[in-house]
Amino acid sequence: MEKSALDTTISTLGPCKMESRLPYRTWADDKKIQIVVDDELAEEISEPQRVDFEAAGPRKKLYFDSSRAKCAIVTCGGLCPGINDVIRAVVMEAHHAYHVPSIIGIPYGLEGFISKFGHNPVELTPQKVADIHRFGGTMLGSSRGPQPPDEIVDTLERSNVNILFIIGGDGTMKAAQAINREIRSRGLKISVIGIPKTIDNDINFISQSFGFETAVYKATEAIECAHTEACGTPNGIGLVKLMGRESGFIAAQSTLALKDVNFVLIPEAQFQLEGEGGLLPAIEQRLRERGHAVIVTAEGAGQHLLAHHTETDPSGNRVLGNVADLLRQEIKRYLNHKKIEHSVKFIDPSYIIRSVPAQAGDKVYCGFLGQYAVHAAMAGRTDMVVAKLQDRYVHLPLKLVTTSRRKLNIYSDLWRAVLESTGQGMLKGMLPPPGKRQ
Repeated sequence: MEKSALDTTISTLGPCKMESRLPYRTWADDKKIQIVVDDELAEEISEPQRVDFEAAGPRKKLYFDSSRAKCAIVTCGGLCPGINDVIRAVVMEAHHAYHVPSIIGIPYGLEGFISKFGHNPVELTPQKVADIHRFGGTMLGSSRGPQPPDEIVDTLERSNVNILFIIGGDGTMKAAQAINREIRSRGLKISVIGIPKTIDNDINFISQSFGFETAVYKATEAIECAHTEACGTPNGIGLVKLMGRESGFIAAQSTLALKDVNFVLIPEAQFQLEGEGGLLPAIEQRLRERGHAVIVTAEGAGQHLLAHHTETDPSGNRVLGNVADLLRQEIKRYLNHKKIEHSVKFIDPSYIIRSVPAQAGDKVYCGFLGQYAVHAAMAGRTDMVVAKLQDRYVHLPLKLVTTSRRKLNIYSDLWRAVLESTGQGMLKGMLPPPGKRQ
C-alpha cells in the first residue's frame, strides 16, 4: 500500500509568533497522524491509501493575540443533536483557556450576517451558554440557503471578527469555502473553521458526524414502537421512515441495533416492488409465515420508482418524492388484490430525532470538536474543519469534505451485516452486481 498523493495541507494565516499560555506539556506542533483511507470514507478513493493528516490540538505558538481576538459562531441547516454542546464547548474553551474577550453568536444561520433580515448578534459568555447543552436544537437558531459571501465578509469586517466558527453540513461547508475565498481576495486575516454537522452522516471523509449516535438511538425507539404495533394486529406492518436523503446510514445502523426489522430500504440499493425478488411478494411471504412485518426506509430510498422533481429546497437539495406514501399505497393495493387482511402502522419520527438533546457519547464528541476548533483557530489555521478519523482528531481542508457526499457502500461489511440481520438478501438490488468488486 503506497502513501497517498492526496493533498491534506492546511492553510494558515501566517507565521505564529505569540507564545501560548496554556499549561500543557504535550503539544500538537508538527504532529502528523497517518490513517488508511478507503472508499467507505471518500467515494473518490478507489484503493486504500495511507494519508497523513495534521493532528488537532494546542500549539506552542499562536497566530492571534487571544486577549484581543474576537470570535463569531454561526449554525446553519437542519437541526441535529449536539449543536448546543458544540457552541458551549467553543465558548468555554475560548473564554477560559484563551481568555478571548468577545465571542458573538450570529442568529438564524447565514441570514444573521445580512442586515436586511434584521437579526442582531448576541454576546456569548460562559453564563449565557452554561445550560444550553441540556436542550436540543441550537440556541442561535438556524436557516437554510445561500447568502452573498461579500455581504457576509462585510459584516465580519465591520464587526472586527478575527475567527469564524461555522457549524453545518455539506452545503454549509461549501459556503464556508466561498466566505474564505472572499476573505482571501480582500487580504484579510480572518480564520474560518468548519465543524461538520449532518444527521445523515453523509459528509465526505467524516466517518461519524456528531449527533449520529443519538439519532440512531432515538430511531430505535420508533422501530420498537413499530414492532409493537405490528405484533398487535393480524398481519400488522410497522413502517418507519428515517432521515437519509442520499445515504442510508441511520436506517442501516438502527436496523442493526434492533433485530426486529425485516426489510430496510436505502437510497444506495435500488429495490423493485413486484416480480421475482420484489419487495411486495417478500412482504406477502413474511406475513404468511410470521403474521407481521417491520419495514424501515430512509427518506431518499425508492426515488427511482417515483416521479422526478425538478424543484429544489432552499439549501439547493432536490425535492424528494414521498417513499412512505408510495409504500403504503403499493402494499395496500398488492395485499388487497391477494385478499390478505392487513394493517399498516406508519411512524415518521424525523423531527423528534433531530430536536432531542445529545446523549453522553455525542456530548463527549462535541466537547472535543469545540475545543480542537478553538486550538486550530488560535494557531492561525483556516479553510479547514475539525474531524475525528478512526478515533483520532485531525484537521481536514474544506476542499476534501466538499468534493462529494459520503454514501453507504453496499460492498461493505456494514451492509452485509444488515442483509444478514434482516434476511432480505434475496431482494433485487440489495446485493452488489455480479462481476463487480466484492
